[in-house]
Amino acid sequence: MLILSPSKEENARKIEIFRGLYLIQFIFALTVALPTYIMSSFLTTYATEHTVGLLYTLGATLTFILITSMPRMLTCFGNYTVAFVITTVVALLGLVMAFSNVQWQILSAFVLYNAFTNLIFFTQDVFIERNSSDGRTGSIRGAFLTITNIAFLISPFITGTILTDGDYWKIFAMTSITVTSVVFLLFAYMRPFNDPMYDRINLITSIRAIIKKKDITIIFIIGFLLRFFYAWMIIYSPLYLHTIIGLPWNEIGIVFTIMLIPFVLLALPAGHIADNHWGEKELLFFGFLVAGIATILVAFVEPTAELSRWIIVFATTRIGASITETMSETYFFKHVASDDTPIIAMFHNTNSLAYIIGPILASLVLLFFPFPTLFMILGTLLLLIGIPITILLKDTK
Repeated sequence: MLILSPSKEENARKIEIFRGLYLIQFIFALTVALPTYIMSSFLTTYATEHTVGLLYTLGATLTFILITSMPRMLTCFGNYTVAFVITTVVALLGLVMAFSNVQWQILSAFVLYNAFTNLIFFTQDVFIERNSSDGRTGSIRGAFLTITNIAFLISPFITGTILTDGDYWKIFAMTSITVTSVVFLLFAYMRPFNDPMYDRINLITSIRAIIKKKDITIIFIIGFLLRFFYAWMIIYSPLYLHTIIGLPWNEIGIVFTIMLIPFVLLALPAGHIADNHWGEKELLFFGFLVAGIATILVAFVEPTAELSRWIIVFATTRIGASITETMSETYFFKHVASDDTPIIAMFHNTNSLAYIIGPILASLVLLFFPFPTLFMILGTLLLLIGIPITILLKDTK
């Protein structure tokens, strides 16, 4: 019988953990991705277009509150138990959205679903950070982002193929099945989990701690701006293409599938470059430049344009966004440890803040301006805020 030395046993265990984490990340990302680009259109069957934005804001507000409470929950119950329970709840909420026809149940389930899926990403970050080393942060984060992006890449094609006559229930039923498999994977790979010591979050104290560190403050602003971009794009791009332009879901599925290819192709090489060559600053600058210009161009594509033009312009926005996302994640996680839960929680809450502020501003814009104005404003913000703030960042290389 072969007996491994402690170091080999430890390495074998870590390999097994990462194998499980990669699989969990992919299946859960697929769970989130499948309804992402049809969610706003689905909600318009129960609410107006302006109300949809406010529902996202409500879900984001709940997310902010819950993420702020996460260190307390993790201290009391542990990251594994919290992840297990939250994932189970997400599966049940998917069933509600699939099979209920009651308006208040659907809208309430969406708000809760929105919040709890963000909490699972938080628990995943704790699992990943606990088993990572700073020297490989870029490569590890690049790998997990690639896995996530593969799930998001294939989901629009799956969704566009399945949807025919607004039968959204099929998508939510599928997500309940996929997220249920995550429950079993957590049990198989992540039990037991050695929790770090979690610091409780004091909102004011955490904000002060972040502000004291100039580079952390800058990367928070960058993270918020990127997530603001995602919020507007995820909510309003499908509404624009389907409701305003009139593209069918199978064509939208093609546009969004090709649009997301840069996330799969660029995350790993960008992380490798950040670890070994340029650092993050130069790539962040390039990412904001490309994303900003391409987003503005969306507003100028004619409604009768060929599908290829929509594909090119939307794909170009994601070339910039994919590079920016990888660099912001890499830079941030090079400066935190697994027990820095208040700072990690605040970083996750940039997504919540973006979904709180973004839909409110978008609703105000749509009250006074035509739909394409959203893309002009968004692209301008990426250029006028993203590029100058990136210049102020201290590079890690």
